[in-house]
Amino acid sequence: MNSGIPAFANVEQLRKRAKDLLRASRSGDAAALARITAHRRQDRPQPLLSDAQLTLAREYGFPSWAQLRSYVERLAEHGPGLEHAYRDDPGYYEERADGLLASAEDGTPSAVAAFDRARAPVDRNGARLVLARQHGFRSWAGLRGHVRGLIAGGEPFARAYRAVEAQDVAGLGALVGRFPELVHARGTNGNDLLGMATATCDERLVQVLLDRGADPARANAHDWTALHQTAYSGQPHLARLLLATGAPIDVSARGDGGTPLVIALFWGHTEVAELLATAGVVPANLRAAAGLGRLDLLGELLAPDGTPTREAGAHRGFYRPHSGFPAWRPSDEPKEIRNEALTWAARNGRVEAVELLVRHGADVDADVYRGTALTWAAACGQALAAQGLLALGADPNRRGTFGGPGHGEGVTALHLAAQHGSVGVIEVLLRAGADPSIRDNLHGGDAASWAEEFGQQAARELLNT
Repeated sequence: MNSGIPAFANVEQLRKRAKDLLRASRSGDAAALARITAHRRQDRPQPLLSDAQLTLAREYGFPSWAQLRSYVERLAEHGPGLEHAYRDDPGYYEERADGLLASAEDGTPSAVAAFDRARAPVDRNGARLVLARQHGFRSWAGLRGHVRGLIAGGEPFARAYRAVEAQDVAGLGALVGRFPELVHARGTNGNDLLGMATATCDERLVQVLLDRGADPARANAHDWTALHQTAYSGQPHLARLLLATGAPIDVSARGDGGTPLVIALFWGHTEVAELLATAGVVPANLRAAAGLGRLDLLGELLAPDGTPTREAGAHRGFYRPHSGFPAWRPSDEPKEIRNEALTWAARNGRVEAVELLVRHGADVDADVYRGTALTWAAACGQALAAQGLLALGADPNRRGTFGGPGHGEGVTALHLAAQHGSVGVIEVLLRAGADPSIRDNLHGGDAASWAEEFGQQAARELLNT
């Protein structure tokens, strides 16, 4: 049995291996003959070179010599920068191209550089061309053809991805043991196996890859690291593991200031955010201070009349965790900086920070970007924050936006509380006069229908009472 494909192997090296195997089998080497016999056509009187080549291909996990040769030729031509396809759904790559385009439009340096290297226009066709070339193909059609045969193709990275998705710890360990280069290889959009394993929230998979030398500081095409993914998923146990292995806290993804801390705060993952903050509050701007409930920092970042300092509005280039949210451009307008910070305080349940920001001029009903403070409190299940906002004058029936363009238009906080099954928030809103009959503008649904759509039985029953 062969070990892994040598790093920077070429077809001539593989042909030599096949010839050596054939020569050994013909000279009476029983082990070599047994290897070839397991794969060759039995109607031939003696093994041929094609039998030895097929044997090598099958032992490496490829169904044919031609597929092994094609894989090795791409590796040799593009080197360690080659991105490996791992999903067999062509639509997945269309979405990745759109996401790469969105990151370039947001100014993410690595995404911009990818378009520059390919000399491609920053548009949808250009993004598809960039993606194809990153995978070692000259055209989008070439990549699509490759993807259609991916499952049967036997490529090691795709097999490792399937092991990760299946949470097959032993299978992943065997693959990276045989193909050590896999821990350093990149998939579509620069995603590596460590980032994928982190997305499963399975600490065992992450540990296997770290033990094999995976780099926790490595980022994908959006400058997204494994620690960003952990923050996005709200997994404190993985955050501790990654921090202990040297994962950086100051890398910005999807725009300036998009650090792991900010990703955690965006989604209201307070436990992870507080853990990350022990390693450093990066960036120390107004929305981060508000999300952490750091009244001391808020006092430093706001003048008594509510005017934000320069640092308060700095590093706000990040505003969305993925391209499902619409494009926006944060400004340096003081009112916007205060109002945005209010939503971050609300989604993280920081009642005192909410009160401080309102005293300094934040508007309780402002919808700066995809959600009012009350709507975010409802979506994140923050009943005390919702109660505090209502006491400060927030309108329980305020219509606004939320999430992506196909998610929330003309929605109220009650819709989002219903979607997420936040019974405590629903009770707070109803006591404050929230109208459960209001229908959103996109789907025409009231709060009870949103609860039903998302399988929130207790919320639906409460709203129908």
